[in-house]
Amino acid sequence: MNRKMIGKVLGFLLLLECVFLLPPALISALDGEWVALRAFFTVMVFGAAVGGILSALCRKEAGSFYAREGFLIVSLGWIVLSMVGALPFWLSGEIPHYVDAVFEVISGFTTTGASILINVEGLSRGMLFWRSFTHWLGGMGILVFLLAIVPMGEGGYSVHLLRAESPGPSVSKLVPKMRQTAAILYLLYIALTVLCVVFLLAGGMPLFDSLCTSFGTAGTGGFGIKNDSMAGYSPYLQTVCTVFMALFGVNFSVYFLVLIGRFKQALFNEELGVYLSIFFGSIAIITTNIYPLYGSIRGALHDAAFTVSSIMTTTGFATADFNLWPQLSRTILVMLMIVGACAGSTGGGIKCARLLLLGKSLNARIRQMLHPRSVNLIQVDGATVDEETIQGVNTYMAAYCAIAVVSVLILSLDNLSLETNVTAMLACLNNIGPGLDLVGPTSNYAHFSDLSKIVLMFNMLLGRLEIFPLLVMLSPRTWRKAN
Repeated sequence: MNRKMIGKVLGFLLLLECVFLLPPALISALDGEWVALRAFFTVMVFGAAVGGILSALCRKEAGSFYAREGFLIVSLGWIVLSMVGALPFWLSGEIPHYVDAVFEVISGFTTTGASILINVEGLSRGMLFWRSFTHWLGGMGILVFLLAIVPMGEGGYSVHLLRAESPGPSVSKLVPKMRQTAAILYLLYIALTVLCVVFLLAGGMPLFDSLCTSFGTAGTGGFGIKNDSMAGYSPYLQTVCTVFMALFGVNFSVYFLVLIGRFKQALFNEELGVYLSIFFGSIAIITTNIYPLYGSIRGALHDAAFTVSSIMTTTGFATADFNLWPQLSRTILVMLMIVGACAGSTGGGIKCARLLLLGKSLNARIRQMLHPRSVNLIQVDGATVDEETIQGVNTYMAAYCAIAVVSVLILSLDNLSLETNVTAMLACLNNIGPGLDLVGPTSNYAHFSDLSKIVLMFNMLLGRLEIFPLLVMLSPRTWRKAN
């Protein structure tokens, strides 16, 4: 195992986090929030010292790394960044319990949006900005950002980081070099975020609100800066978020295809077809189902579209308390929690790509049973899917189900309702945020015990990192000297 390379990259990540802490620290300074500023400054000094020492000690002969190191760097990197990123909340006293502070920051970085805060508006503006900014940083991936700006050496080592952090059953290059792929992804991400900010400003939303809301929308995270999430904003602003949440749930390779002029290939992307079919189908059914509650097709359609966009892209913003909707609508929303958005997007869930592959695998298996001598290849967008990818999807689903069962069993120790426990687990494992009952859109996660919060934090990380990096990190075989 190349421990020096692991230490070197972790050092870079800590130094990078110190840079990311500068904007919220500046806001605290401008607003005269001296306690918050002192907390940010203390963490930046600490992070810079530890990061600098790690980078210096591990700089010489760090060498190359492979899949195992890639998984470890991603897993350890996200854990370390979350633990350090929670320190400003804890040191300032704005979240006095450290476990709660880590829960909030992991929820931010993983773009989950589950919160333990009872009064969001009680936070200082610097802390509110940092809380929302973690969504944007975690949306495309912190390691992806690092790859885009820091050369990791030749030999294709960076592919192991990108594959370990990027969502979906497989990761492909947009261009021949992986570093260029990372840069393209972030440029597209920044461009869409800026566009979202512009549309929100055009609707009269203040700059601070526009930035924080865009961070949550782009990262599909859902941390609001108001106690009522998005309910207090105008229908125009809510509609802007509806559209942009849906856009950020699309595989970013589709946008790349559009940019290089391959419009037909982008338009007929099979995963995009599945995503849009589920998206618009769910809106139609829920609108019809909740219409009697509203008495207006326009109002029902508006809230249904916003909620479906928020839940399917695993953002978690809310304009209405869907916990009070009819059972059919709530059931559809729970299913959307599981399905999630597209692979290669900032959304969570099991991804439409896996759903598509599972459906094609089932169909191929049935054909094989009916015609044992036939050759049944699975193809997506005209390309044959290799057996390793299919096996990876099946293994992922098996691990997903096992983790879900164990998590619910542990959560049940708090003696809360089954609906609360199951939807809390789904909301965290799929990086959504709000669930049903006691974790509905108007509630929070403060009533869970520390043990349950740790389980839910682990679920958030498992969901964001697609399960396998953390399982690799926890495997004793990973830490043996011989590979």
